[in-house]
Amino acid sequence: MNAQTAPIFDYLGNLIVSGWMSLLDYLAAHVLLCLVPAFIIAGYMSAMIPKEAIIRYLGPKANRWLSYPVAAIGGFVLAVCSCTILPLFAGIWKRGAGLGPAVTFLFVGPAVNILAIAYTGAAIGFDIAVARIVLAITFGISIGMIMAWLFRKEEAQRTAEMIDTGMFDHTAAIPRAVWGVFLMLIGVLIVGTLQVDILTGTWFTLYVPVEIPPSLLGFLETLNLAPQGALLILMLILIAPAAYKGLENVLEGFNRWTYATITMVGLTLLVAAPVFTEGSVIIGITGRFVGELVLIAAIGAVAVRSFEQRQIAEWLWETWRFVKQIFPLLIAGVFLAGMVRVMLPEQWIQTLAGCNTLWANLIGVLFGVFMYFPTLVEVPIARMFLDLGMHRGPLLAYLLADPELSLQSILVTSKIMGRQKTVVYVALVTVFSTLAGYLFGLFLVAA
Repeated sequence: MNAQTAPIFDYLGNLIVSGWMSLLDYLAAHVLLCLVPAFIIAGYMSAMIPKEAIIRYLGPKANRWLSYPVAAIGGFVLAVCSCTILPLFAGIWKRGAGLGPAVTFLFVGPAVNILAIAYTGAAIGFDIAVARIVLAITFGISIGMIMAWLFRKEEAQRTAEMIDTGMFDHTAAIPRAVWGVFLMLIGVLIVGTLQVDILTGTWFTLYVPVEIPPSLLGFLETLNLAPQGALLILMLILIAPAAYKGLENVLEGFNRWTYATITMVGLTLLVAAPVFTEGSVIIGITGRFVGELVLIAAIGAVAVRSFEQRQIAEWLWETWRFVKQIFPLLIAGVFLAGMVRVMLPEQWIQTLAGCNTLWANLIGVLFGVFMYFPTLVEVPIARMFLDLGMHRGPLLAYLLADPELSLQSILVTSKIMGRQKTVVYVALVTVFSTLAGYLFGLFLVAA
C-alpha cells in the first residue's frame, strides 16, 4: 500500500466500521422489543383477519362515512407495506372500488403499517410515530375526497359501466378470540416500548453466580457491545436457522424446529426486557420483564385453546414471510445508513432541512422521491438524517413521502389509474406531505 492509496483504504475502513457499529447498535438495542412483536402482529393480522372484512367496505356502493375510515385503517389491519400496496390498490381499483377510498388506501396504507409505526416510535420517537398516524389518516382521507370530487363525472360513468363482480359483497365474521389475542399482542408491543417508571424500574434483583472472563468483556468492548446486547445478537443468529427449518414448511405441519423457534423468540423478548449490570452478573428484573412474561404466557394459552393448529401454522407462516421479505433489507438499510452518515456532510442537512420552513419540508419530500427505501428501511435513514441535524418537521415530511412518491411507485400508479389522475395525486401528496411536516414543526415550537 503506497501513500496515495492509504487514505482511500482508511476512508473505506471508516465507512465499514460506521456501518457495522450502526448495525450492532440496532440489533442489540431495545428496538427488538418493538420490531419482533411488530412482525408477529403483522403476520397475525394477515392470517387471522379476512381481507374481505376490509375490502368489501371500499366498493362504490359503500357509505362514504364508512368507506373512507375503513380505507384509512386498511393498511394497518392488512399490514401492507410500500411494495405490496400497489398490487392491492390495483386489485380493489379494477374490481370496482371508488376512486376516493382507493386513493386513501394507497396513501395511508404504508404510512400506518404496524411494523413502520412501531419501529418509528422506538428508533425516532413516539411524537413522530403518532404524528405519522394522525396526519397520514387525516390527509389521506382529504386527498381521496379531493380526487373523488375532481374526477366525479368520470367515476360516475365508470361505476355505471362496471359489471359487479361480487368482490365487495362478501362477508366475513371475526371471532372474539382473534380480537382478544390481537389486543394482547398490542399489549406486548406497548409494554416493550412504553417508557414509564412502572415498566422501566427494577422490581427486584437477581445475582447470577457467573464470572465473565475479562478477555471476553474486553473483546465485546472493542465491538461496542454490552454482554446483554451480545447475548441478544447470539440468540438472533440461532433463531435464523431454526426458523428456516421450522417455519419454511410449517403449513405442512409442525416439527421440533417449529417449537424451538417459538420458544427462542419468546426467550429473546424476555432477555431484552430486564436490565443487565456489572458484566451481566447482576440482573434487574423490571416491570417490563414481568409484563412481557405474563402477556406471552397468556397469548400462548389462549392461542392453543382457541385456534386450530392450521390457523396457528398460517400465523407463523405469514410472520416468517414478512421476516424474509423485510428483515434482510432492514439489515442492509441500517448498515447503509451508518455508512451514509460518514459520507454525508452534516452541514448540508442542517442547511437544507435544519429548520422548519415550507422549503425545508419540500426538501424532505424530495428526499422521499429520490432516496426511496423499502418499508422500515426508511426509518434508520430518517434516524440518520435526524442525527445529522434535520428538523423533525421535514423529517416527518420525508417519512410520509418516501413510500408514496418514489419514482417506481409513480410509474406503476400511472399505469393503474392513468397519467392525469397520477399527476393530480402526486401534486396533492407533495402539498399535503409538505404541509404535514410544516404543521408538525409549528406544533413542536408551540409545545
